[in-house]
Amino acid sequence: MQESDLYPAIKALLEAQGYEVKGEIGAADVVALRGDAMVIVEIKTAFSLALFHQGIARLAVTEHVYLAVPRPKGGHRGKAFRANAALCRRLGLGLITVRLRDGVAEVMLDPGPYAPRKSKAKRTRLLREFQRLEGDPNRGGQTRVGLMTAYRQDALRCAQVLADGPLKGAVVAKSSGVPNATRLMADNHYGWFERVAIGIYGLTKAGRRATARPPETGAGDQKS
Repeated sequence: MQESDLYPAIKALLEAQGYEVKGEIGAADVVALRGDAMVIVEIKTAFSLALFHQGIARLAVTEHVYLAVPRPKGGHRGKAFRANAALCRRLGLGLITVRLRDGVAEVMLDPGPYAPRKSKAKRTRLLREFQRLEGDPNRGGQTRVGLMTAYRQDALRCAQVLADGPLKGAVVAKSSGVPNATRLMADNHYGWFERVAIGIYGLTKAGRRATARPPETGAGDQKS
């Protein structure tokens, strides 16, 4: 497949809206004019950084810039496609997909200014994790392997209290300063805890190993 294979469908789509369409005008793959209105379309056989760069460059000519790619085999609900569509939206670019089996072009997204909606819930979670995490145990940019989170710090505090033997959950909560210690041990996210009787928890072999080594050598963690 070549980029030019997508051109007839894109040309037909724009002509149906009253545009005069021509390919390869200057640096642009497709230019369409309707009165004073100008539309530019940049075509690629797949999403790429170069395609986004081209689209951004064309915004200096007109605000009506579209990227065009083949319709993905899995449809428009795939994770990668949705992520690229979201990037188009944030860059103010439109998006057209072309269905190769019948040559139908479809506008998935029109270009326009993007104003991101703030998520109060996400901000609250981020601030809570920042406030709960003691010190600065992680290097910015490191992988998830060995990552220290506030949840892991709480689990380590509980495990350290149990180092001398099983205790009631309420005792662990008081001694560790972790209010939800009983729930944390019952969830047993790391496999460190075992219930030895009703409301009483002890350490597994994995838990004893965790309390005997530096925190940064722990397993990957995505719990918060």
